[in-house]
Amino acid sequence: MTLDKKRKNTDFTAKMKKYRKKEKAMYNVGFIGMGNMGTAILKGLLKTYRPDQLVFTQPTEAKGKRIEAETGVKYAATNEEIAKNAEILVLAVKPQFYNSVLPEIGEVLAKDAIVISLAPGVTIDSIREKLGGKGRIVRCMPNTPAMIGEGMTGVCYDETLFSEKERKDIQDIFESFGEMQLVPEHLMDVVTCLSGSSPAYVYMFIEALADAGVKHGMPRAAAYKFAAKAVAGSAEMVLKTGKHPAELKDNVCSPGGTTIAGVAALEEYGLRNAVIKASDACYDVCTAMKDKK
Repeated sequence: MTLDKKRKNTDFTAKMKKYRKKEKAMYNVGFIGMGNMGTAILKGLLKTYRPDQLVFTQPTEAKGKRIEAETGVKYAATNEEIAKNAEILVLAVKPQFYNSVLPEIGEVLAKDAIVISLAPGVTIDSIREKLGGKGRIVRCMPNTPAMIGEGMTGVCYDETLFSEKERKDIQDIFESFGEMQLVPEHLMDVVTCLSGSSPAYVYMFIEALADAGVKHGMPRAAAYKFAAKAVAGSAEMVLKTGKHPAELKDNVCSPGGTTIAGVAALEEYGLRNAVIKASDACYDVCTAMKDKK
């Protein structure tokens, strides 16, 4: 074989490899499921990805077409289409659907595919088992403030299985809608309690605080604003000052004043105990999910 012919064959092989690589991953990120959290992540990613780099599916065609029209992101016909053609696959379906969805996509999934799971209580080993042993799994727990770009996400995965670029891509996905922190998997259920479910408790506190304001004559809209801003500002004080919450609380409590009277009432009626019991209940459900196959 001549040198020129050998060079042509080498070039052809390189082009075919490049073509096959592109054909294998038509999209950067694909979503199976498009509920509130999936939509929040999708919209976050649109800050850095083009619509044609993303794809999604979800059961209701009318909703899928509406989201496609709003975002420009393709609504795919089947889960298998996404599993075959996305570099990173986001499982945004509820955990009760994992038993049916995962074996279905496992049949077409690449062995080394990156799969991000949003489900509470479902372990990495359980996901891989349902996928037929395929996939490199990233388990995470985001929260609903992701819908306004203020999410907090706990993330766990075996970093040794991913390249530096892949780890950066994973980080960019979660930081597109808030902040993320790596945690060991045995703490993921605690993340669900601390930030995944707790926004509901915070909304209840805001509602109760606003109700108290309305009781004493404040118009409803104004009461919600005062209560919500107090919660948001207090949270920022904890994050930005680095001070212990107890110290910040003490700074508001003047001797014999109005605030310490309110704090004493909260202690009398069991605020701390109620919050801890709520977290315990949340943790118990996560544990029960983990035990189910």
